[in-house]
Amino acid sequence: MKHLYSKTQSALLKGMSLGLLVCTLAFSSAQAQHDGHKTSPAKGTRQQTKTKDNVHYSCPMHASVKAKKPGKCPKCGMDLRADRNEETAATTANEPTSDQLSKVNIPDIELLDQNGRKIHFYTDLVKGQTVAINFIFTTCTTICPPLGATFARVQKELGDKVGRDVRFISISVDPVTDTPERLKAWGAKFHAGDGWTFVTGSKPQVDELLRALGASSARREDHSPTVLIGNDASGNWTRTYGLAKSSQLVQIINDAIAGKITTTTAGISN
Repeated sequence: MKHLYSKTQSALLKGMSLGLLVCTLAFSSAQAQHDGHKTSPAKGTRQQTKTKDNVHYSCPMHASVKAKKPGKCPKCGMDLRADRNEETAATTANEPTSDQLSKVNIPDIELLDQNGRKIHFYTDLVKGQTVAINFIFTTCTTICPPLGATFARVQKELGDKVGRDVRFISISVDPVTDTPERLKAWGAKFHAGDGWTFVTGSKPQVDELLRALGASSARREDHSPTVLIGNDASGNWTRTYGLAKSSQLVQIINDAIAGKITTTTAGISN
Protein backbone atom coordinates (compact mmCIF):
# COMPACT_ATOMS: atom_id res chain seq x y z
CA MET A 1 0.00 0.00 0.00
CA LYS A 2 2.84 2.33 0.91
CA HIS A 3 4.61 1.49 -2.35
CA LEU A 4 1.49 2.35 -4.35
CA TYR A 5 1.20 5.69 -2.54
CA SER A 6 4.81 6.53 -3.38
CA LYS A 7 4.29 5.76 -7.06
CA THR A 8 1.14 7.89 -7.09
CA GLN A 9 2.94 10.77 -5.39
CA SER A 10 5.81 10.51 -7.83
CA ALA A 11 3.43 10.62 -10.78
CA LEU A 12 1.72 13.70 -9.37
CA LEU A 13 5.06 15.47 -8.87
CA LYS A 14 6.11 14.66 -12.43
CA GLY A 15 2.78 15.99 -13.70
CA MET A 16 3.16 19.20 -11.72
CA SER A 17 6.73 19.67 -12.98
CA LEU A 18 5.62 19.14 -16.57
CA GLY A 19 2.78 21.63 -16.08
CA LEU A 20 5.15 24.21 -14.64
CA LEU A 21 7.54 23.68 -17.56
CA VAL A 22 4.73 24.20 -20.10
CA CYS A 23 3.56 27.34 -18.30
CA THR A 24 7.12 28.66 -18.16
CA LEU A 25 7.65 28.10 -21.87
CA ALA A 26 4.31 29.70 -22.73
CA PHE A 27 5.10 32.74 -20.59
CA SER A 28 8.56 33.07 -22.13
CA SER A 29 7.07 32.97 -25.64
CA ALA A 30 4.45 35.57 -24.77
CA GLN A 31 7.09 37.80 -23.14
CA ALA A 32 9.31 37.52 -26.21
CA GLN A 33 6.45 38.56 -28.49
CA HIS A 34 5.64 41.46 -26.17
CA ASP A 35 9.27 42.57 -26.15
CA GLY A 36 9.34 42.30 -29.91
CA HIS A 37 6.43 44.73 -30.15
CA LYS A 38 8.24 47.06 -27.79
CA THR A 39 11.43 47.02 -29.82
CA SER A 40 9.78 47.99 -33.10
CA PRO A 41 9.21 51.63 -32.12
CA ALA A 42 12.73 51.66 -30.68
CA LYS A 43 14.10 50.71 -34.08
CA GLY A 44 12.05 53.49 -35.60
CA THR A 45 13.34 55.87 -32.96
CA ARG A 46 16.90 54.86 -33.72
CA GLN A 47 16.21 55.44 -37.40
CA GLN A 48 14.76 58.87 -36.66
CA THR A 49 17.75 59.67 -34.46
CA LYS A 50 20.09 58.55 -37.21
CA THR A 51 18.26 60.80 -39.69
CA LYS A 52 18.40 63.66 -37.24
CA ASP A 53 22.12 63.09 -36.71
CA ASN A 54 22.62 63.56 -40.46
CA VAL A 55 21.62 67.21 -40.14
CA HIS A 56 24.81 69.25 -40.14
CA TYR A 57 25.36 72.99 -40.06
CA SER A 58 28.08 74.84 -41.91
CA CYS A 59 29.20 78.39 -42.55
CA PRO A 60 28.34 79.71 -46.04
CA MET A 61 31.66 81.56 -46.10
CA HIS A 62 33.85 78.95 -44.34
CA ALA A 63 32.95 75.47 -45.60
CA SER A 64 35.38 73.89 -43.13
CA VAL A 65 33.31 75.18 -40.18
CA LYS A 66 30.70 72.54 -39.33
CA ALA A 67 28.50 71.83 -36.32
CA LYS A 68 25.72 69.46 -35.25
CA LYS A 69 23.45 72.25 -34.06
CA PRO A 70 22.58 75.81 -35.13
CA GLY A 71 24.90 78.61 -34.16
CA LYS A 72 27.31 81.17 -35.54
CA CYS A 73 30.60 80.75 -37.33
CA PRO A 74 33.51 81.35 -34.92
CA LYS A 75 35.51 82.90 -37.78
CA CYS A 76 33.06 85.41 -39.24
CA GLY A 77 29.95 85.38 -37.06
CA MET A 78 27.56 84.36 -39.84
CA ASP A 79 24.63 82.05 -39.04
CA LEU A 80 25.38 78.41 -39.81
CA ARG A 81 23.15 76.86 -42.49
CA ALA A 82 21.60 73.40 -42.29
CA ASP A 83 22.83 70.59 -44.55
CA ARG A 84 20.20 67.85 -44.56
CA ASN A 85 22.42 64.92 -45.46
CA GLU A 86 25.98 63.90 -46.07
CA GLU A 87 25.68 64.52 -49.78
CA THR A 88 24.56 68.09 -49.18
CA ALA A 89 27.33 68.56 -46.63
CA ALA A 90 29.87 67.33 -49.15
CA THR A 91 28.51 69.73 -51.75
CA THR A 92 28.74 72.60 -49.29
CA ALA A 93 32.34 71.72 -48.54
CA ASN A 94 33.15 72.23 -52.22
CA GLU A 95 31.42 75.60 -52.52
CA PRO A 96 33.58 78.60 -53.49
CA THR A 97 34.18 81.43 -51.05
CA SER A 98 32.06 83.79 -53.18
CA ASP A 99 28.32 83.53 -53.66
CA GLN A 100 26.75 84.55 -56.96
CA LEU A 101 23.65 86.66 -56.60
CA SER A 102 20.36 86.24 -58.35
CA LYS A 103 18.49 89.54 -58.13
CA VAL A 104 18.58 92.42 -55.67
CA ASN A 105 16.77 95.71 -56.06
CA ILE A 106 18.84 98.78 -55.15
CA PRO A 107 16.58 101.64 -54.10
CA ASP A 108 17.65 105.15 -55.06
CA ILE A 109 17.33 106.40 -51.48
CA GLU A 110 18.52 109.84 -50.43
CA LEU A 111 21.28 109.45 -47.84
CA LEU A 112 24.36 111.28 -46.57
CA ASP A 113 28.03 110.67 -47.27
CA GLN A 114 30.91 111.24 -44.84
CA ASN A 115 31.09 114.90 -45.87
CA GLY A 116 27.43 115.52 -45.03
CA ARG A 117 26.43 115.78 -48.69
CA LYS A 118 23.05 114.45 -49.76
CA ILE A 119 23.39 111.59 -52.20
CA HIS A 120 21.03 109.26 -54.03
CA PHE A 121 22.52 105.85 -53.39
CA TYR A 122 21.92 104.21 -56.75
CA THR A 123 22.19 107.22 -59.03
CA ASP A 124 25.25 108.81 -57.43
CA LEU A 125 27.24 105.77 -56.31
CA VAL A 126 26.24 102.64 -58.20
CA LYS A 127 24.71 103.42 -61.57
CA GLY A 128 27.00 102.28 -64.38
CA GLN A 129 29.86 101.65 -61.92
CA THR A 130 31.84 98.76 -60.51
CA VAL A 131 31.51 98.88 -56.73
CA ALA A 132 32.69 97.02 -53.63
CA ILE A 133 30.31 97.47 -50.69
CA ASN A 134 30.86 96.48 -47.07
CA PHE A 135 28.86 97.08 -43.90
CA ILE A 136 30.31 98.57 -40.72
CA PHE A 137 29.58 100.72 -37.67
CA THR A 138 32.08 102.99 -35.98
CA THR A 139 31.68 101.75 -32.38
CA CYS A 140 32.28 98.14 -33.41
CA THR A 141 35.33 96.54 -31.78
CA THR A 142 35.20 93.11 -33.42
CA ILE A 143 34.91 92.58 -37.17
CA CYS A 144 34.50 96.18 -38.39
CA PRO A 145 38.09 97.37 -37.84
CA PRO A 146 39.42 94.32 -39.74
CA LEU A 147 36.88 95.02 -42.49
CA GLY A 148 38.17 98.58 -42.74
CA ALA A 149 41.78 97.40 -42.71
CA THR A 150 41.05 94.88 -45.47
CA PHE A 151 39.45 97.56 -47.65
CA ALA A 152 42.51 99.75 -46.98
CA ARG A 153 44.87 97.01 -48.20
CA VAL A 154 42.73 96.38 -51.28
CA GLN A 155 42.62 100.13 -51.94
CA LYS A 156 46.41 100.25 -51.82
CA GLU A 157 46.84 97.23 -54.12
CA LEU A 158 44.39 98.58 -56.70
CA GLY A 159 46.06 101.99 -56.70
CA ASP A 160 44.54 104.56 -59.02
CA LYS A 161 41.80 102.13 -60.10
CA VAL A 162 39.92 103.12 -56.95
CA GLY A 163 37.74 106.09 -57.82
CA ARG A 164 38.30 105.53 -61.53
CA ASP A 165 37.41 101.90 -62.28
CA VAL A 166 35.87 100.88 -58.97
CA ARG A 167 34.23 102.62 -56.04
CA PHE A 168 34.40 101.50 -52.43
CA ILE A 169 31.26 102.02 -50.34
CA SER A 170 30.95 101.44 -46.59
CA ILE A 171 27.38 101.54 -45.30
CA SER A 172 26.77 102.12 -41.59
CA VAL A 173 24.46 99.57 -39.96
CA ASP A 174 24.08 102.00 -37.03
CA PRO A 175 22.96 105.27 -38.63
CA VAL A 176 21.58 106.61 -35.33
CA THR A 177 25.10 106.77 -33.92
CA ASP A 178 27.14 107.13 -37.09
CA THR A 179 26.94 110.75 -38.15
CA PRO A 180 28.85 111.87 -41.25
CA GLU A 181 31.55 113.29 -38.97
CA ARG A 182 32.01 110.01 -37.14
CA LEU A 183 32.21 108.10 -40.42
CA LYS A 184 34.78 110.52 -41.82
CA ALA A 185 36.95 110.17 -38.72
CA TRP A 186 36.61 106.37 -38.83
CA GLY A 187 37.58 106.28 -42.50
CA ALA A 188 40.62 108.49 -41.84
CA LYS A 189 42.02 105.73 -39.60
CA PHE A 190 42.24 103.56 -42.70
CA HIS A 191 43.46 106.30 -45.04
CA ALA A 192 40.28 106.20 -47.10
CA GLY A 193 40.80 107.94 -50.43
CA ASP A 194 38.42 109.88 -52.66
CA GLY A 195 37.09 106.68 -54.21
CA TRP A 196 35.86 105.37 -50.86
CA THR A 197 32.44 106.66 -49.75
CA PHE A 198 30.89 106.20 -46.31
CA VAL A 199 27.10 106.22 -46.13
CA THR A 200 24.62 107.01 -43.37
CA GLY A 201 21.20 108.67 -43.10
CA SER A 202 17.86 108.27 -41.38
CA LYS A 203 17.39 104.84 -39.85
CA PRO A 204 14.25 103.87 -41.85
CA GLN A 205 15.99 104.67 -45.12
CA VAL A 206 19.23 102.92 -44.20
CA ASP A 207 17.27 99.89 -42.98
CA GLU A 208 15.45 99.76 -46.31
CA LEU A 209 18.76 99.85 -48.16
CA LEU A 210 20.26 97.11 -45.97
CA ARG A 211 17.25 94.88 -46.59
CA ALA A 212 17.53 95.45 -50.34
CA LEU A 213 21.22 94.47 -50.25
CA GLY A 214 20.59 91.40 -48.10
CA ALA A 215 22.58 92.86 -45.20
CA SER A 216 19.96 93.58 -42.56
CA SER A 217 20.17 92.01 -39.10
CA ALA A 218 18.16 92.27 -35.90
CA ARG A 219 21.15 93.67 -34.02
CA ARG A 220 23.99 95.73 -35.41
CA GLU A 221 26.47 93.35 -33.76
CA ASP A 222 25.09 90.49 -35.85
CA HIS A 223 25.69 92.06 -39.24
CA SER A 224 27.48 89.94 -41.79
CA PRO A 225 31.16 90.50 -42.68
CA THR A 226 30.43 90.17 -46.37
CA VAL A 227 31.42 92.34 -49.31
CA LEU A 228 29.07 92.91 -52.21
CA ILE A 229 31.01 93.32 -55.45
CA GLY A 230 29.43 94.06 -58.77
CA ASN A 231 29.46 95.77 -62.14
CA ASP A 232 26.20 97.64 -62.60
CA ALA A 233 26.86 98.29 -66.27
CA SER A 234 27.08 94.58 -67.08
CA GLY A 235 24.72 93.40 -64.34
CA ASN A 236 27.30 91.03 -62.87
CA TRP A 237 27.37 90.69 -59.07
CA THR A 238 28.74 88.47 -56.36
CA ARG A 239 28.92 88.37 -52.57
CA THR A 240 32.10 87.25 -50.84
CA TYR A 241 33.83 87.13 -47.46
CA GLY A 242 34.97 90.59 -46.38
CA LEU A 243 37.93 89.33 -44.34
CA ALA A 244 39.44 87.26 -47.13
CA LYS A 245 43.02 87.90 -48.26
CA SER A 246 43.32 91.23 -50.01
CA SER A 247 44.74 89.50 -53.08
CA GLN A 248 41.57 87.42 -53.39
CA LEU A 249 39.35 90.49 -53.17
CA VAL A 250 41.53 92.31 -55.69
CA GLN A 251 41.07 89.42 -58.11
CA ILE A 252 37.29 89.42 -57.69
CA ILE A 253 37.15 93.20 -58.16
CA ASN A 254 39.33 93.03 -61.27
CA ASP A 255 37.07 90.31 -62.65
CA ALA A 256 34.06 92.52 -61.93
CA ILE A 257 35.68 95.44 -63.73
CA ALA A 258 36.26 93.15 -66.71
CA GLY A 259 32.68 91.84 -66.53
CA LYS A 260 33.78 88.27 -65.78
CA ILE A 261 31.57 87.66 -62.75
CA THR A 262 28.32 86.08 -63.94
CA THR A 263 24.98 85.29 -62.34
CA THR A 264 22.35 82.71 -63.20
CA THR A 265 19.62 85.30 -63.64
CA ALA A 266 19.34 89.06 -63.87
CA GLY A 267 21.79 90.95 -61.70
CA ILE A 268 21.11 93.74 -59.27
CA SER A 269 18.77 96.40 -60.56
CA ASN A 270 17.53 99.70 -59.28
